[in-house]
Amino acid sequence: MSQGPETPLLDRVRTPSDLKGYSDAELSTLADELRAETIAAVSQTGGHLGAGLGVVELTVALHTVFDAPRDKIIWDVSHQSYPHKILTGRRERMHTIRQKDGLSGFTKRSESPYDPFGAAHSSTSISAALGFKVAADLGGDAPVGHGDSIAVIGDGAMSAGMAYEAMNHAGDQGRRLIVILNDNEMSIAPPVGAMSRYLSRLYAEAPFQDLKDAAKGAVSLLPPPFREGAKRARDLLKGMAVGGTLFEALGFSYIGPIDGHDMDQLLPILRTVKARADGPVLIHAITQKGKGYRPAESAPDRGHARAKFDVATGEQKKAPSNAPAYTKVFARSLIDEASRDSRVCAVTAAMPDGTGLDLFAERFPSRCFDVGIAEQHGVTFCAGLAAGGMRPFAAIYSTFLQRGYDQVVHDVAIQRLPVRFAIDRAGLVGADGATHAGSYDVAYLSNLPGFTVMAAADEAELVHMVATAVRHDEGPIAFRYPRGEGVGVEMPERGMPLEIGKGRMIREGGRVAILSFGTRLKEVLEAAEALEARGIAPTVADARFAKPLDRELILTLAREHEALITVEEGAVGGFGSHVAQLLAEEGVFDAGLKYRSMVLPDVFIDQAKPGEMYAVAGMNADHIEAKVLSVLDVAQVAGRRA
Repeated sequence: MSQGPETPLLDRVRTPSDLKGYSDAELSTLADELRAETIAAVSQTGGHLGAGLGVVELTVALHTVFDAPRDKIIWDVSHQSYPHKILTGRRERMHTIRQKDGLSGFTKRSESPYDPFGAAHSSTSISAALGFKVAADLGGDAPVGHGDSIAVIGDGAMSAGMAYEAMNHAGDQGRRLIVILNDNEMSIAPPVGAMSRYLSRLYAEAPFQDLKDAAKGAVSLLPPPFREGAKRARDLLKGMAVGGTLFEALGFSYIGPIDGHDMDQLLPILRTVKARADGPVLIHAITQKGKGYRPAESAPDRGHARAKFDVATGEQKKAPSNAPAYTKVFARSLIDEASRDSRVCAVTAAMPDGTGLDLFAERFPSRCFDVGIAEQHGVTFCAGLAAGGMRPFAAIYSTFLQRGYDQVVHDVAIQRLPVRFAIDRAGLVGADGATHAGSYDVAYLSNLPGFTVMAAADEAELVHMVATAVRHDEGPIAFRYPRGEGVGVEMPERGMPLEIGKGRMIREGGRVAILSFGTRLKEVLEAAEALEARGIAPTVADARFAKPLDRELILTLAREHEALITVEEGAVGGFGSHVAQLLAEEGVFDAGLKYRSMVLPDVFIDQAKPGEMYAVAGMNADHIEAKVLSVLDVAQVAGRRA
């Protein structure tokens, strides 16, 4: 194993309280050690790197000045919390991060008292911090008591409407609340929108300030005799420089911008705010994502998410694959369709790289829109595009589409607008764990009238589903596909539209039929081979559609077989539930059909490799084989599950 960095000061830190014994100069050195330790840890496990490197000094300063866990420090989005985890007693377990039975890649309440609130989706911290503050004022009985509430929110997360809803409420409440805007001018993708331009203007036109520059910042924090003169000076400077401060209009005392990597600025300002603040305060800190590690600083995403890598070179250690990634297949298919149809356009919510729309944007920049971390707006924006005669594709991860569900219902489904939802990261996604799993989209979309819902069994099917969605103008349509590489099937030259609501037969058999929806088809076929070796040759079909169902296919399978089993990478209430409803309505159960539905269990599954997660879920090939044997009442001996 490679030798870790030398960290003599960090080695003496077991809890944040140990930081209070260091001088300010030593804290600056300790921050350098913490950065080196973070780089070394992530190089061994992979994970989020750039965001954490950008808040190293801020992490040290916060834990020095404040008294966690009594003071609630809430990281938003909490993939920036790796340095925080190292300082809060989890250094020895960092080699387990994002792995089965290991540390979460985000803050997690059940993991540590220093994680007061989980925040794996963005823009929630100010709401939660205000909740903690009100709970303290009302006498709530927190396990470790109540202190200050501090929300650390990135500039990308600040682009979401929820952050402003929370600030509006906090300003109205007027309670002591500390918000630190971690402005690295980049969330996952380059920043977009008017808020980004506003922050950039503040950064460019207003000088860095420390406590002596308070005339341009939080006047309310000064001793009373100095406030009036400072206020006049500040107002004059505001008129000449930035023309007013949005945050102050929302009721916050504004301090900044300050250099988020300069401990000589961070420590005095945090100490002053802790000593004097009597209302909501926003500290605007400029940071650099990937700070202090050249390979991250020079990467387009500033080292946002990394596989294991070589510390010296930054070269990532990725296993080779012979199959294309589903995301790339989607992007290339959409580009192909857009080259023939000028109405095709694409929308992403701050995830152009993750959804493949960076490739689409290179080819069709005027038809690709990144709305920022604003899924609600993105969905309704697509509805407007569709109503205006375009053919919009909303490329959004399954877990993030949940944030725009009200808009999916009211603005898209009720109006029957032909918005195309490209749902990436369907099913269990691996190291990001339960918060990012795409477990629920089949259930929450299939219950909406007029919605068409598809799932690709492999990368070739995905190509055909993109073509199908382009030509479907009768209402909203969605297709889902997983993270990672395809299964290695032969790829078509171009996509061919599928007949809506029609599945396909894969292999003929007897006694039992297995109806697959999505990429578990590979596992189903593996189970079928094992069953055939036992003398049981199942029929296998690919449903393709959860809505509308292929009634003819399903009823034929039900009437010609002793048992029918559905398999899907989704929660209860999805495809299998719709099949059961159809079978009940048609009276098939009265004829003695044995029906079983294999779905994800009713639990949140922690991070692991996808195969390990599906093993926990009971959804791998051996589980499918066992389900068939169980329903047919065949003894499970001398086989793969012996």
